Amino acid sequence: MQQQTLAATVQLSGISLHKGASVAVRLCPAPPDSGRCFVRADLAGTPAIPALARGFRPSPLCTTLSENGAAIQTVEHVLAALYGLGIDNCRIEVEGPELPILDGSARPYVEAVVRSGTVRQNAPRRFYQIAEPVAVYERDAFVVAMPTDTPALQVSYGIDFPHPIGRHWFSLELTPENFAREVAPARTFTLQSQVEQLLACGLIQGGSLDCALVAGADDWLTPPTWPDEPARHKLLDLLGDLSLAGVALSGHIVAYKAGHALHGRLARALAEKVPVPSVCSQKPSQ
Repeated sequence: MQQQTLAATVQLSGISLHKGASVAVRLCPAPPDSGRCFVRADLAGTPAIPALARGFRPSPLCTTLSENGAAIQTVEHVLAALYGLGIDNCRIEVEGPELPILDGSARPYVEAVVRSGTVRQNAPRRFYQIAEPVAVYERDAFVVAMPTDTPALQVSYGIDFPHPIGRHWFSLELTPENFAREVAPARTFTLQSQVEQLLACGLIQGGSLDCALVAGADDWLTPPTWPDEPARHKLLDLLGDLSLAGVALSGHIVAYKAGHALHGRLARALAEKVPVPSVCSQKPSQ
């Protein structure tokens, strides 16, 4: 199967979740084998930050990447969209230190890719078929990658939260169609009881009911689209973080009560098995 990039540059803008700043992001075509790469367009020299596990940094409630003194935060939704839709090469130009939260899901990025269209490139896609179990865990939370007999990637996610979020499992076979329909629209979520604490810690400064599901003591302040929407969103985050392995994966990934830190640890463990060179493009592909 050949690599893919975008057919044209598309731009989105909005408020960043944690810093509450207005920020624009451009998704640009990129050459074969350049991978998915962030560019801090607001900084001198426009430093590039490859979307690879080596740059993963655990952060509260999001994924941060850094390289050569530059960092970019809250990258998981755009990376999930690109990975879920099979976009191998993309230059992601960001006018700030954090991606916009938009509606709290990956759907706006999926819609942007659809507007752009895609182009097949003259280079084979990099695959890694999981050959043996790889697991990371902390107490009763875990993420495990297991081999299967099929070339597809199966992903399953289990959550266990207080009412009204509850206990749910969600599983799917990853295809662009399944991702766009079943996962991309799933919004981020939080507990109302934690909002004041998060704000006091300098987080979710740009949060609102327009970009998150908020669970009150007895019911949702904003109703979910699906009863298991939080599990679907956790799976969305997992896909964005797994994309940092730098290859298309084949096997079964199972996560339970995990988060970005465990996701990133698994991505690093998988990346060690299939080293991927970093060739961030210095300018958008023509």
